[in-house]
Amino acid sequence: MSIGGIDLVVLIASLMVASTPILLAAIGELVAEKSGVLNLGVEGMMIMGAICGFIVAVHSGSPVLGFAAAAVGGVVMALLFALLTQLLLSNQVATGLALTLFGLGLSSLLGQGYNGVKPPPTAKLDLGPLSDIPVIGPILFHHDWVVYLSLAVVAAVWAVLRYSRIGLILRAVGENHDAAHALGYRVRTVRMLALAFGGACAGVGGAYISLVRVPQWTEGMTAGAGWIALAIVVFASWRPWRVLLGAYIFGGVTVLQLRLQAAGIAIPVQILSMAPYLITILVLVIMSARRGRAALGAPASLGRIFHASN
Repeated sequence: MSIGGIDLVVLIASLMVASTPILLAAIGELVAEKSGVLNLGVEGMMIMGAICGFIVAVHSGSPVLGFAAAAVGGVVMALLFALLTQLLLSNQVATGLALTLFGLGLSSLLGQGYNGVKPPPTAKLDLGPLSDIPVIGPILFHHDWVVYLSLAVVAAVWAVLRYSRIGLILRAVGENHDAAHALGYRVRTVRMLALAFGGACAGVGGAYISLVRVPQWTEGMTAGAGWIALAIVVFASWRPWRVLLGAYIFGGVTVLQLRLQAAGIAIPVQILSMAPYLITILVLVIMSARRGRAALGAPASLGRIFHASN
């Protein structure tokens, strides 16, 4: 099943792989923002996850250990951000930008000597007869475990935010941290845990780029994926399933532009390269058209510094 020399089954299956890093980063950032913290350091956490995961996977020979190390690297970056913004009360926007620059620089330093090195392959899951189902099998049941993990994380975040007491506390802290503090909730602890979760997700997303999507280490290889993740969270109205949709739109357009280049379509390569970013932002803007801040579902305390009262 193909159109213009592009196999649609392969295209759809590829978009799930291409979307996974951004989906993981975006769902982690959604949890952080639901707690009232605006973290613009997602790009820095992703690139640190990419290099930490790559180094550990190469030296251990285990992609699983690589992803675990990437999660740890992302958490360390997130806790550094939490230390500066939640304990030292620095500006969240400025600190997030600094974290991104710090991550890009440190990853470049750590990545010296790893250019051209191939990491151990991440095996695809053997789902038996499901993988052999025509059309559906190659699209849904022929991926590695991280793809399914990303979908499970989205479902889990949605369920926790909607039905659990933990989700209620997280949303309460994000909506009105002073009221939550008055009720006895530890606002800083909740926000630090939310940031740690977001850092772990971003780190794993970055490692997916260096271990599976590419797979190799290249300086600055996240190429703005963290910023796209931030945009998706906002325009998806802080809703997990809309985040999934936004990430898949970006992944689909990214894969499509690569397939069009491979098919030799007579469109300037520069236009094809910027198409995923432009189309994703356009679609998400249309999705959120004529909606105010409250209608979008933005946490009321998002980006506000919390001062604990005595």
